[in-house]
Amino acid sequence: MYFRSTALILLLFFNCKICNSQDAVPKDKKSLSIARTDIAPKIDGILDDAAWQNADVATNFISFRPEIGDTRPPEERTEIKMTYDNQAIYVAAYLYDDPAKIMKQLTSRDNFGQNDFLGIIINPNNDAQNDTEFFIFSSGQQADAIANPTIGEDFGWNAVWESAVKIVNDGWIVEVKIPYRALRFADQEEPTWGLQFHRQFRRERSQYTWNPVDPTKGNIGIYHGELKGLKDIKPPVRLNLYPFSTGIVNNYDGNTDTDLTFGMDVKYGLTDNFTLDATLVPDFSQAGFDNVTLNLGPFEQTFSEQRQFFTEGVDLFSKGNLFFSRRVGNRPSGRLNLADDEVANVPHEVKVLNAIKVSGRTKKGLGIGIFNAITEKTEATITNTTTNEKRKEVVEPFANYNILVVDQQFNGNSSVSLINTNVMREGNFRDANVTALVANLQNKRNTYRIIGEAKMSNVNPQFDDNETGYSTFFYIGKSHGNFRYSFDHSFADTKYNINDLGLIFRNNYNNFGADVSYRIFEPKGNLNNYSVNAYINYKNLANPGTYTGTNFGAEYNAQNKTLNNYGIWLDIEPGKQYDYFESRDGRYFIYENIVSTGGYYSSNYNKKFAYDVNANMFKIFEDGRDLFGYNLFLSPRFRFNDKFLMVYSVNLNVSNGSRGYATRIDDQPIFGERNRKGLTNSISANYTFNPFNTVSLTFRHYWDTVTYDNELFTLLDNGRLTTASGYTVDTIDNSPNINFSTWNIDLSYSWQFAPGSFLTALYRNQLFNSNTMSMDNYSESLNTLFDQPMQHTLSVRLQYFIDFNGIKSVFKRNKSAS
Repeated sequence: MYFRSTALILLLFFNCKICNSQDAVPKDKKSLSIARTDIAPKIDGILDDAAWQNADVATNFISFRPEIGDTRPPEERTEIKMTYDNQAIYVAAYLYDDPAKIMKQLTSRDNFGQNDFLGIIINPNNDAQNDTEFFIFSSGQQADAIANPTIGEDFGWNAVWESAVKIVNDGWIVEVKIPYRALRFADQEEPTWGLQFHRQFRRERSQYTWNPVDPTKGNIGIYHGELKGLKDIKPPVRLNLYPFSTGIVNNYDGNTDTDLTFGMDVKYGLTDNFTLDATLVPDFSQAGFDNVTLNLGPFEQTFSEQRQFFTEGVDLFSKGNLFFSRRVGNRPSGRLNLADDEVANVPHEVKVLNAIKVSGRTKKGLGIGIFNAITEKTEATITNTTTNEKRKEVVEPFANYNILVVDQQFNGNSSVSLINTNVMREGNFRDANVTALVANLQNKRNTYRIIGEAKMSNVNPQFDDNETGYSTFFYIGKSHGNFRYSFDHSFADTKYNINDLGLIFRNNYNNFGADVSYRIFEPKGNLNNYSVNAYINYKNLANPGTYTGTNFGAEYNAQNKTLNNYGIWLDIEPGKQYDYFESRDGRYFIYENIVSTGGYYSSNYNKKFAYDVNANMFKIFEDGRDLFGYNLFLSPRFRFNDKFLMVYSVNLNVSNGSRGYATRIDDQPIFGERNRKGLTNSISANYTFNPFNTVSLTFRHYWDTVTYDNELFTLLDNGRLTTASGYTVDTIDNSPNINFSTWNIDLSYSWQFAPGSFLTALYRNQLFNSNTMSMDNYSESLNTLFDQPMQHTLSVRLQYFIDFNGIKSVFKRNKSAS
């Protein structure tokens, strides 16, 4: 019923397309005329080129943060000019200011830091939804992103373009060259492009745009101006090659391995608007380490994606939240049946052989995305401890991962998508398929929003019948003005499963939620902004349709005039809550009346010394229980100068009297009451010599202990716990107590020696230990950790950027010279 009704809603909205695109966009738009140049300006930050002499000027910038509609005095004005030729768009900006007030911290690419910046937003389709963003910092560094209302800004996307910055006695100057290869556009005689400029004064966090923005409603793309005057520009052959080589030395427990790999990433423009991205013989050895923690819960522990190929340009593939890229090349999916005298050495990950992405969008807003990846067959080595005989067993076969997305945008603010994900494994291993219809809709005035999703999963385990499951989501809310509200409903049956290529922690839910909020968009009193939000969630199982719990709460967030941020929150779970997952066997476990509260304070990062503080606590109000816990987080940071920043963080977690799953005996779950204490210390430091050379250090030590009371519980059918079974920590075979430690250090150096070309060197060491000595203190646990073998890894990677158009121009010059 839920699936059919939501699908009907989506189809009705899709067919209606309730308004003309012009109705969704402000009618008064600025326009900038651009003229062709015969001689390209030199990108040096000196505006003496002939191309700039008679170019039109974009000026009269208007603020939208923190005030709306303000202007700067003449001595802080902004003036921008543009020109173009057959190869690129060029931008020249004179950003008037007092040089002593300009903030210019040197950072790594895409890291805004404490910088003034100029943003250049270009939308060749002029559709208010698909922007390409280029940011230039006052320090000379760059950032770039693609953006649309669904994903926001994706800074994982990177292009190769040129910029120069020069600080002068009355401000700073920016000169930019954006090659056409960095943009996607159709071949048109006289196109009109969407255009916007942003300027931020970091010292006060104020932001100005060329075309005025109303932050109280709509996505920011509908407020773009227009670029007119382009004539007869031809999309180039977009073929970029990134050949690379990585040398690796790995030492662990006295054994040293070396490896030298070669591979290449390719970007090829199949058409004017569609691009093929491919990684051939991929190498992910320099991806950052995962922040592993001790997981006592019933659901898997997951980590964010750090492999560049899977973080860049995945906006279409994120539709419907069906793609969790860590599934590709993750741990093997197969299970082993071992004899009592056998042990197995199972690889931690599966090698990715290659992966491709094809994506793009037509002038009429039709987006198409195709993703495909292939992983190799992976075997575990099984050893008989009695005879020492070894055998191999496949734990992950040759596998293919595929995604197809079709997304139609319309009205400058809405879209409807059809997504299919598919995993096919060779042999007698499970296959999986998921299909979803997703709509994100706003009305003409950009004042109300509707989201609808209908999904169907199908898993073929080979050794059993296919399982088909369904899920829906519906959201409707007011999306403009100070006062806002929303209602949502989410549903998944017991067979809905997307975890072969997606991520869902649990299924079998039928939940309702509602939110109300109030916010200000302009300073009031001593505050730049604040928001108050209240919510309630009512949760049920889908099958059987039974109540599982309720929670409600509120939060308050604000920023004052001195740019300090702070907030508080409260969450209450009243009455009995029924947890059907902690037991791991489908029976529910009851807990009652938990109250959680906390707050944070983040001081102004513009100052050399700043800090973040976060404190949370929770307590149960239930007869016979004394649960209390708290979390304290402190992170001071010091900017020694514009090149050197160091951040230290310490996080203490304490929980006394919690109850949960401890172990399994005779095929029944055993619960315990436990005290848990964890401490995490981390340091990050960056020294940036110039926009092209950076040294970075990341350190993390995580320590966590869990100590159970001696008496253990079994779970009754009424959801309560009993000690009548007589189990204790002392009498069971394996103690559930845990002392868990990890240690990681990453030291890296990056040098951009040519546009898009990098030499990176990474040294990494790591330690891991887990035992049952939960009563050991921090010092004793650290000593035990250092008794473990340490893994040392040194890798050096060289990547070179080759532009096919650059090769062509070399041959043309050579031909003309001959």
